[in-house]
Amino acid sequence: MSATPDDIALVVIGRNEGERLVRCLQSAQGQAAVVVYVDSASQDASVANARRLGAQVVELDMSRPFSAARARNEGWQRALQICPTAQFVQFVDGDCELQPTWMPQARQTLKTHPAVVAVCGRRKERFPEASVYNRLCDLEWNTPVGEALAVGGDAMFRASALVQSGGYRADVVAGEEPELCVRLRQAGGKILRIDADMTLHDANIHQFKQWWTRAKRGGYAYALGAHLHGQPPERHWVKEHRRALAWGLWLPLGILASSLVAPGLAALVALIYPLQVLRMGLRNPTASDIPWHYAVFSVVGKLAEAQGCLRFWMERRQGATPTIIEYK
Repeated sequence: MSATPDDIALVVIGRNEGERLVRCLQSAQGQAAVVVYVDSASQDASVANARRLGAQVVELDMSRPFSAARARNEGWQRALQICPTAQFVQFVDGDCELQPTWMPQARQTLKTHPAVVAVCGRRKERFPEASVYNRLCDLEWNTPVGEALAVGGDAMFRASALVQSGGYRADVVAGEEPELCVRLRQAGGKILRIDADMTLHDANIHQFKQWWTRAKRGGYAYALGAHLHGQPPERHWVKEHRRALAWGLWLPLGILASSLVAPGLAALVALIYPLQVLRMGLRNPTASDIPWHYAVFSVVGKLAEAQGCLRFWMERRQGATPTIIEYK
């Protein structure tokens, strides 16, 4: 058995993950110098299980506004306090488990590529056959290999990059990982997606309402990201933000308005939606096993994304404190 690396810290975040958290922490055994679990007011045995499995536990003060970004920040900061010699920090969500070969591969990638500040691999859905929504998540996570714009919730970072950047913005309640990656790239760092299995994820989405809420959260992230980093040359998520509003708000409103004066024209314009489904179903190679599901949900999802965009702008106009959008 190889020795436990003394230069890796592992941060797990979660709430009420039950046996998923147990699998996650078991998959991390012997792979990091320190394991920190950040708990967000779990009502199950998550905290006890984490301590039983050897993790250092941080219990978030839930009287302050919660975000996954804040949880990850408190996690990596505690980890570096415990192990100040750690050069790399691996983040993983509590409903995921690490693939056995991932940590050594990610560590080696960062060691051999000094300009790379964050690396990710392939996150796969544990139960893709359980629902079409789980399968859609699995397709979403199958991102291109090579230099990337961002990582997701599971990734290994260079510890020095986290310290220098200040880590995640605690007030970013959706899309916090891409927002951090924007700042890391602007500082000269590179983000890399390598051809390696990274984690298994249990999305556990079985209802349309869950999928809709998750898509709404995506729209919120687009609006927030465009607001923070939408200026040239970055133009972070500007295209996605505009696309969500065009397909999910302005076009439906236009069809509705025209139906009052020209019903025939409105019906003709409305055909753009089934035509878009047809185009996507025929042309998308990454969804070859479920092309029509992918096409339909991609188009319908724009309505949910637009709802998320509107929520962001309404909260901003009202000066409201942002809150996370949970789908589980």
